[in-house]
Amino acid sequence: MILGIDTSLGSAVAVVEHDGVVRSQRESSDPRGHAEVIGSLIADALAEASIRPSDVTHVAAGMGPGPFTGLRVGIAAARAFALGRGVPVVPVVSHDAVALELLLHAALTGGRDDTDDEAFAVVTDARRREFAYTVYRGIDDDGLPVRVSEPALAPRDDLDAILAERAVLRRDADRIPAAILALAAGRALSAGRTIGPADALYLRSPDVTPSAGPKRVTA
Repeated sequence: MILGIDTSLGSAVAVVEHDGVVRSQRESSDPRGHAEVIGSLIADALAEASIRPSDVTHVAAGMGPGPFTGLRVGIAAARAFALGRGVPVVPVVSHDAVALELLLHAALTGGRDDTDDEAFAVVTDARRREFAYTVYRGIDDDGLPVRVSEPALAPRDDLDAILAERAVLRRDADRIPAAILALAAGRALSAGRTIGPADALYLRSPDVTPSAGPKRVTA
């Protein structure tokens, strides 16, 4: 059993079997209430799947890109659960889950979709008038989306021009599907691959910087 957790946009938790069968999926669209709901979502997902924490063999963690405050909640929850169970954390780029969902939908519906054979970008709101985007093209032999470029930031007003110059289609996302995140983790495990970074994908430098020393106080 793979427990998938992501808080790069809203909060999403799912339980998926290694063969891809989705046992449960719970979501909250609130972009700021991650810490308040993540524990309940995990408990509800396990209950809906009719499993105990001891049945979980891996934890898939969405590593972003995403805002610092929200993203770290999901990663911390994934690591804490995995540590308590003594099971591995499988890092997954959150945009990979969206890309894989788009590609699987095109394949399952049998209809032609532009994502079948053209480059497309998964785009999410990075706030501060910026978008995070990752470019993909198709699925590889392991059943995973092919990442053409790594996650990057672009000003909102410039993104369309950037993508048009590269002939890349735009696919906006307002949620990360935790079930597909866990599915990607399972496929990566089967292929013996690492598909996500060990650390969170914070594409923007932190606002807080180290102190340059004590400030001089004058009367």
